[in-house]
Amino acid sequence: MSYFVSGINAVRETLRKGNTIIEIVIAEQRKIHRIQEILDLAEKKGVPIKFKDKAYIDSIMPNLSHQGIVALLKNYRYFNLDELITTAIESDGKGLLLVADHITDTGNLGALIRTAEFFGVQGLILPKDRSACINDIVHKTSAGGSAHLPVTRVVNLSRAIDELAKNNVWIIGASGESNTSIYEFDWRRDVALVMGNEEKGLARIVREKCDHIVSIPGFGQIDSLNVSVASGVIFSEIVRQRSYSK
Repeated sequence: MSYFVSGINAVRETLRKGNTIIEIVIAEQRKIHRIQEILDLAEKKGVPIKFKDKAYIDSIMPNLSHQGIVALLKNYRYFNLDELITTAIESDGKGLLLVADHITDTGNLGALIRTAEFFGVQGLILPKDRSACINDIVHKTSAGGSAHLPVTRVVNLSRAIDELAKNNVWIIGASGESNTSIYEFDWRRDVALVMGNEEKGLARIVREKCDHIVSIPGFGQIDSLNVSVASGVIFSEIVRQRSYSK
């Protein structure tokens, strides 16, 4: 089954990544200079381009800010868990995976993917049930990040975490209840960061499998952060420690 990706960033990054685009549809009213890079890439890769009335694009991408450009893609390819683990443990102590413990909102998942890809996360692990999956909205909100970040879907998240642990990947959960600050924890090891559900946080069985639970210290009146913002804060500290700490 084919699917669509819309928006300038998402289409451009998908084009850069590989050859999964079947064709690109552009609104006739679209200003060409803003998408010239896309046109050049499409020509280079032999991807057909069609110009249609904006109403046509509105009809196939309703309620989505498509920016007048849509790409028709082949099936999205999910990776195997083993592929992600292999990449992580071959990173000389700098393996970094993200485990999304039943993130249900597609907008949140897209933003999470964008953040993870920006900080060089090597893969995302999603459960198949009770979780958002990769779709048009996720592609759009990830601003093309979904074209670069390897994603796997697992039947049993608990067993996937066990497999990570068998390969000496540290399972680190994030929760505001922890007394261990992300700035105190030593991130210079292979890590799988577990981010919990938007409302319930980490599931009990997942929390119990974590080697450590860390929190982000806050100083204002708001006591929590959006999951993608929180993950960005943590990833930033991980990168800082690994790149700049003695």
